[in-house]
Amino acid sequence: MGQNMTRKIIAAHLVEGEMMPGKEIALRIDQTLTQDATGTMAYLEFEAIGIPAVRTELSVSYVDHNTLQVGFENADDHKFLQSAAAKFGARFSRMGNGICHQVHLERFGVPGKTLLGSDSHTPTGGGLGMLAIGAGGLDVATAMAGYPFYVKMPQIINIRLHGKPAPWVAAKDIILEVLRLLTVKGGVSKVMEYTGDGVAFLSVPDRATITNMGAELGATSSIFPSDAVTAKFLAAQDRSSDFVELLPDLDARYDEVIDIQLNELEPLIALPHMPDNVVKIADVAGRKVDQVFIGSCTNSSYTDLMRVAAILKGKTVHPQVSLVIAPGSRQVLVSLAANGALTDLVAAGARILECACGPCVGVGQSPCSAGVSLRTCNRNFEGRSGTVDAQICLVSCEAAAAAALTGVITDPRDLGEPIDVPVPKKFPVDDRMIIVPPDNREELELVMGPNIKPLPVASPMPGEIKGEVLLKVGDNITTDHIMPAGASIMALRSNIPAISMHAFERVDATFAERALAAGGGIIVCGLNYGQGSSREHAALAPLYLGIKAVIAKSFARIHMQNLVNFGLLPLTFDNEEDYDTIEPGDMLLIDDARQCLAANTVQVRNVTRDKLYLVKHSLSDRQIEIMLAGGLLKYVKDKV
Repeated sequence: MGQNMTRKIIAAHLVEGEMMPGKEIALRIDQTLTQDATGTMAYLEFEAIGIPAVRTELSVSYVDHNTLQVGFENADDHKFLQSAAAKFGARFSRMGNGICHQVHLERFGVPGKTLLGSDSHTPTGGGLGMLAIGAGGLDVATAMAGYPFYVKMPQIINIRLHGKPAPWVAAKDIILEVLRLLTVKGGVSKVMEYTGDGVAFLSVPDRATITNMGAELGATSSIFPSDAVTAKFLAAQDRSSDFVELLPDLDARYDEVIDIQLNELEPLIALPHMPDNVVKIADVAGRKVDQVFIGSCTNSSYTDLMRVAAILKGKTVHPQVSLVIAPGSRQVLVSLAANGALTDLVAAGARILECACGPCVGVGQSPCSAGVSLRTCNRNFEGRSGTVDAQICLVSCEAAAAAALTGVITDPRDLGEPIDVPVPKKFPVDDRMIIVPPDNREELELVMGPNIKPLPVASPMPGEIKGEVLLKVGDNITTDHIMPAGASIMALRSNIPAISMHAFERVDATFAERALAAGGGIIVCGLNYGQGSSREHAALAPLYLGIKAVIAKSFARIHMQNLVNFGLLPLTFDNEEDYDTIEPGDMLLIDDARQCLAANTVQVRNVTRDKLYLVKHSLSDRQIEIMLAGGLLKYVKDKV
């Protein structure tokens, strides 16, 4: 039986386990990345493990999220991250050098390698033929320590792209179509592997747009072949030596096959408030637009912004529209400046932001009240932009530029002839903003400001778990619901006691105060709980507030692993209808929790209503040991 690309990489990196879907496997990790919103905790966790230097082939610490410095907190964290990278042997990408996924694609990604990142959009690297996976910071810290990454062997879904994309159909439209077909839950425990003759028409940045937004499917990862297109991109980055061909065997087997005819696609748009709420732009054209944001790790490449510059050249942004553009990297910005495209953007009325995540994570440029904002980023969760009632829509760069000119949602096909932007034969390579660790690492000290507080540590799992239902929520609760992003809250990412007071504040502003007063409790939730970001703060804050268990209809992969990593018990209803019989304030009891966990015969008694529920877990034997020990950090310190 022939092998697909994903299984080839897994087989080459398999440390233990069987490559059978649903079985836990352990993978050797070649590269890691962290960013500043998650990296401070990751490096505190790495320090706590107690080894002197990273053991990966390459680890890079990026600063790209918390770049708005309105107080000392972010700047202090950046000093800490720079000192940690120097001391522990990682590279440090300075603020202004660009978004981690864009820079890593340009300068470090290698086909066939494994990449683990403390950011849910790490699968962007799959555009280069990497097996790139997002995870919580503690998983990345243990990988930097040389400990393998454990994950359930995914199903491999073959998405076959046929033909040449229709005029004005962009890579963003392809992934929006996949989201329309599969929904935000459709990729859980799966890897999306793209093949077909249509792949040849997509550049590496195009492919990276698609793999980036595979995270919105809940997918473990997404991957494209490493082929002649990949070789051309790496040559332009002066990295031809990193090229390795990676293709599926002709008789490769898959768990499922999905066919998409690219010539039949139309420009698409994801309406509020989920990335899978996808319709044709033509069906909603004419609706007023207040703001346009072009950027984020999804659509901020050179080719993306060159198309925007060509559309805007010689024209003026509509007087009722605010247009902001954030290049994905310093390399992109320098390229635009060198060829005059930057002048075209500015002359048209665009405001140029720094090379960072910015508006995508609610750091600046929040829309007006109830404003409609067309964005090229990957998520349009309610409130994520910083404006609670904003209407965020996700579109391609071409559709965003068209709306910026007309002031309404506009089908880009109305612009006339499509624009072709070839990938340059040579990019302006300049790595001076990436600091290589020094030779005298042993002499260096970590620089820790007053906002950096000690790690909260879970206790070993008790024999009895009892608590009030402090919160009951519905389906598709995101990590933005649990632990909001935004400039003011993200500045507290290294201060768990302070940031915990914001937990669930957009769902229930009284939650943190009630949790502390009650001495903790239990959360009950619906399907796909914890989708979205990899931020482990969505587990750390509930831990600090005393949450003992989360009972859901189903969990998103990364968040469930983060709960386990910090000793919070994730359980699922055996009968989903039991969810309807539980109300906030009910007192729940799990007797003999430690013994029941090992046997997977967990019963929850609703003391208030005298009801008994059967619940289950999907934990491996190793994860059960982690839960009983009180979290991954304690478990791994003994192993490494």
